[in-house]
Amino acid sequence: MWDFSTDAEFQHKLDWARTFVREEVEPLEVLFPGCEFQPLDDVRRKVIDPLKQQVRDHGLWACHLGPELGGQGYGPLKLALLNEILGRTYWASLVFGTQAPDTGNAEILARFGTQEQKDRYLTPLLAGELFSCFSMTELQGGADPGVFTTRAVRDGDEWVITGRKYFSSNASTASFFIVMAVTDPDVPVHRGCSMFLVPAGTPGLVLETNHRVFGAPTRDAGHALLRYDDVRVPADAMLGEPGTGFAVAQARLAGGRLHHAMRTIGQCQRALDMMCERALSRRTKGSRLADLQLVQDAIAQSYTELLQFRLTVLYASWKVEEHGEDAARVEIGVVKTLAPKVLGDIARRSLHLHGALGTTDQLPLAGMLMSAEALGLADGPSEVHRLNLARAVLKDHQGTDGEWPTEFLGTRLATAYRKYPELVDAPGMLPEGVPFPPLS
Repeated sequence: MWDFSTDAEFQHKLDWARTFVREEVEPLEVLFPGCEFQPLDDVRRKVIDPLKQQVRDHGLWACHLGPELGGQGYGPLKLALLNEILGRTYWASLVFGTQAPDTGNAEILARFGTQEQKDRYLTPLLAGELFSCFSMTELQGGADPGVFTTRAVRDGDEWVITGRKYFSSNASTASFFIVMAVTDPDVPVHRGCSMFLVPAGTPGLVLETNHRVFGAPTRDAGHALLRYDDVRVPADAMLGEPGTGFAVAQARLAGGRLHHAMRTIGQCQRALDMMCERALSRRTKGSRLADLQLVQDAIAQSYTELLQFRLTVLYASWKVEEHGEDAARVEIGVVKTLAPKVLGDIARRSLHLHGALGTTDQLPLAGMLMSAEALGLADGPSEVHRLNLARAVLKDHQGTDGEWPTEFLGTRLATAYRKYPELVDAPGMLPEGVPFPPLS
């Protein structure tokens, strides 16, 4: 049970993490820009390995995984409270062993992988010694698996994969790939796709080009267009059972959407902190920005939106923890659509308050705006999630066959008089001019 308080032991860990991220991890942004998903060289290793060890010493390494995998086995609620701290900087997820997409890939390896697959891929991934790539989206179909064309055909003891995948994040530095391919084109996509593990360097795996989000440093690992040109993998490279690729993907995506929202809280808080600092530091026309009503309104709006968003994320996390992901699909959809909007609104206000400086690469605010746009597309566009959310909400409602809405005064009076018929003829009980449905 979580009742807006946190047990003292875990709160102590959160307090340590908050200070540690601000003082020890955030400096990595300016020391090693764009290197979050680059293999560690000797210089970075001397700085980052000791930070990772501190995280392990405090029992906060890879907390999303169970103790048998080196984590703490925290449920969604504790992860939400921790991830909102880690979300302040991309480096924090690396230092705490919770970086995407490796977290989701580790979860499906742990859940669907064979022991041999876990030994080969999961163990070094959890140690933070390599990166992985989730290769699902296709150039011609975006996030719609119904139009995927990448095929995998059985040939003896091997599978042969042919096709192209786009926006395969971190492909340039990944040691292995988790690829979705159509294995049975004669059935619906949710029963006709399978997942495969493909090691980097496998013959036929070609990185055609690598794109980066606008404004990203040139050292950023990027998002690749990959060509699978008759890539051969052994039969035991399949992750899960044949035809379960869609289910495997959904197993990582639902949790991933919630984790994105958790980390977005940290970004929003950072933008709000910057806004408040600017308002209290900058003076114009004889007064501080903080004394101007429009600035106060922007700060109040931002704080209110962040508080609402944070409570919604915590509620969704609690519901997943208590009742499972299926029971919380609506709430997960809500936080998925809220995250880009709230971050975009708060970052935009903060950027405006910083004037021209806010638009430059000397502050993280323009990057936050781009992150907000990316959040609106990651794991499915917000528009699609809103459609699904609306359908889910409508399932709990029904229309009326009557001429008037059920909340119409005349309709409500008819219902009330059926319950209290002795009042029908009472003087002054029936308002004039109200269409009154018959009581029978």
